[in-house]
Amino acid sequence: MKCQQFSFCLFLALSLLGTLNGCKNNERKLNVIVILVDDLGVTDLGCYGSDFYQTPHIDHLANEGIRFTNSYSSCTVCSPTRASIMTGKYPARQHLTDWIEGHKYPWAKLSVPDWTMYLDSAEHTMAETFKSAGYFTAHVGKWHLGENEKDWPENHGFDVNIAGWAKGAPHRNKQKGYQGYFSPYGNPRLEDGPNDEYLTERLTNEVCTLIEEQGDAPFFINFWLYNVHTPLQACQDKIDKYKALVDSTKHHQNPIYAAMVEHTDEAVGKVIAKLKEKGLYENTIILFSSDNGGLIGRKRNRVTSNYPFRHGKGGMHEGGVRIPTILYAPNIGSKKQEVDEPVISNDYYPTLAQLAGVSIPEKQSATMDGSSWMPLLNGSGELKREAIYWHYPHYHQQGAVPYSAIRMGDWKLIDNFETNKLQLYNLSNDIGESYDLSKSHPDKTIELKEKLDAWRECIDAQFPSENPQYNKKKERRKKN
Repeated sequence: MKCQQFSFCLFLALSLLGTLNGCKNNERKLNVIVILVDDLGVTDLGCYGSDFYQTPHIDHLANEGIRFTNSYSSCTVCSPTRASIMTGKYPARQHLTDWIEGHKYPWAKLSVPDWTMYLDSAEHTMAETFKSAGYFTAHVGKWHLGENEKDWPENHGFDVNIAGWAKGAPHRNKQKGYQGYFSPYGNPRLEDGPNDEYLTERLTNEVCTLIEEQGDAPFFINFWLYNVHTPLQACQDKIDKYKALVDSTKHHQNPIYAAMVEHTDEAVGKVIAKLKEKGLYENTIILFSSDNGGLIGRKRNRVTSNYPFRHGKGGMHEGGVRIPTILYAPNIGSKKQEVDEPVISNDYYPTLAQLAGVSIPEKQSATMDGSSWMPLLNGSGELKREAIYWHYPHYHQQGAVPYSAIRMGDWKLIDNFETNKLQLYNLSNDIGESYDLSKSHPDKTIELKEKLDAWRECIDAQFPSENPQYNKKKERRKKN
């Protein structure tokens, strides 16, 4: 299979940029807000089936927009997915395949490749594309795409960077008094607020201020929350509320995590209220999503549950990459409230650009893996791609070993590099991935493996290698 086949659907989508739902020169440009929640699981919202967490504002957004029922992150951990959102490319194409800086397992069976630990400045990001089109661009919240300042948002197309830096979670340091989600934050891109100010509320206020300041000028805002990533911290009144509601028969039971989800929901509600106050809601595209599956945690310290999906963040199964995704786009003529076709994080860039009528540079689009969702949004057809893919040549403390995977239609194949075994599942009748069909369906197994091999060759994927220091007794002991 030739590489051109993988970008054919993108070529078709981008060729329509000037004719479908674009902004004419004499029309008001559509604003764009990307709300990305850290570690939010696929069942962690009321509109996605939570039996404990309360999310009325996000549920309302889903009712007014489109809810994707087969939405995926491009990786089982955060940084690679964030890079894919900014570039429209699979993490494996960028060799940015693990969270920065990754877990170290020096005695594991396999040695992980020497992968890229930053967003390459050679990439033309979504922010740069919108900035070139005359948009004010701002990043508010988590970044986690490079240890050095040169890799932070202000050097990737954002006019303003608030709180985006090297850390992937709120900073805690007892000696310096940094408290995580409560001020003081110890964040070089965020001034400390009053003692015990909650980070999510502060960042939400920053977003609302930016909206206020822009007036009628078009804006592109990344609102990438640190919630609901650990450390699990929330305002006490919310924690007490959910402690009183805990039901041991429910899948979701952690009151602190539930409080963090509610903080997130309130953040979304406040941003929407500000848009409506300024008369901008009907002129703003809002994409709400997560960067990977929900964190399950350890047996004695459970965080959330992704049931009925298997595993969670850092795992190779559906629970690690299934995410909630909602799109509110006021310029879609005919809306479908739900879309069942599989979509992935790489798609956000081309989709938002097309919805806003913004052209992506040809050099960038030539190697982009994402597909615009316009055929799904306006009911004109399906996406033309055959499959979506994952490649994670790393270990993770939540259980993942190096693997690749492909989903084509209802079929999903996992290639486990440690065991050299293939697992085949049919998701239409086995969403929990309980029954490996690789032996009973050898032809399908071979077909998907060939497509996976071709894709990995096409994007120049990196692979793990045999580890000469392999020690079975020590293999899963992390070295900090």
